[in-house]
Amino acid sequence: MRIRIVGTGRAVPAECVTTSALEERLGLGRGALDGATGVVQRYVCGDESQIDLACAAARLAIADASLEPSAVDLIIGGCGVPYQPLPATAPLVMHRLGLADGSAAAFDVNSTCLGFLTAFETAGRMIEAGQCETALVFSAEIASRALPWRDAPEVAALFGDGAAAAVLRRAKPGEGSVAASLMRTYPSAWEACGIGAGGTRFDFRKEPEEFARHSLFHMDGKELFRLTSRHFNSFVAALLERAGWRHQDVDLVVPHQASPFALAHMARQTGFAPEKLVDIADRFGNQIAASIPFALDIARRDGRVTPGMKLLLLGTSAGVSFGGMALEV
Repeated sequence: MRIRIVGTGRAVPAECVTTSALEERLGLGRGALDGATGVVQRYVCGDESQIDLACAAARLAIADASLEPSAVDLIIGGCGVPYQPLPATAPLVMHRLGLADGSAAAFDVNSTCLGFLTAFETAGRMIEAGQCETALVFSAEIASRALPWRDAPEVAALFGDGAAAAVLRRAKPGEGSVAASLMRTYPSAWEACGIGAGGTRFDFRKEPEEFARHSLFHMDGKELFRLTSRHFNSFVAALLERAGWRHQDVDLVVPHQASPFALAHMARQTGFAPEKLVDIADRFGNQIAASIPFALDIARRDGRVTPGMKLLLLGTSAGVSFGGMALEV
């Protein structure tokens, strides 16, 4: 796809919560959660809403693109967990940004932690098809809710809140492109992580206890590690082959920030040097679908992304899926 990123932005809540503070609050020994997660701190919503974070990131991305919000004619939300089941989150973000009725299309896609990549590809295809000119894609997550603090604090402490957004437009020759994108799904591990309540699976009126019991996030880390160890390396090889790239051609890897330990394992498994990875998990935690665009914005603003570079956006998601995009900037 001859599509390029013309602007990015990110946002976090005001409150930063350290892992040592969580250990004290939960009555755990010093270093218990730090040693189990590798996360030192994360940002947690207080008064801020998911829409507040999404709009703050979107405004920064639009400003970074030197555009006005009115230039946007497509908005796609790629959140792992939406603001509410119905309607979609994107129309509310469109409204809060001040876009006029009928001036854009706005809808959501959901591939959990890979939501941003799915939104990016969907927007890119629509731009290529001539259905729009300027797309805003965003992922905003309040990951701090519905966490299993009582039963699995070492899982709960992995997560943090945040949002990120990107503005996409058609690329001119020499301005970069999407060399390839790929997703592969392994539904044998569908039950390895998720939140069971909130959809149609449990009827709150008929099964209130089951609804409540399945309202917290759960994760079988061993099952996810087993599946990833078995298949992720070949997935990355297939993505590189589709892009026509060699392993050494990749200048920077922007991964989903599952956890500091997961990133270290991914570097060992795939053979990418640690300095080629954007690793922010210890400072922000796992921000679900916002992780990849959040890390990308940090890399761009830190000067780690320059014209002509080859970027690999990589991630895993509940379901279980692997996803990636080979991006020439």
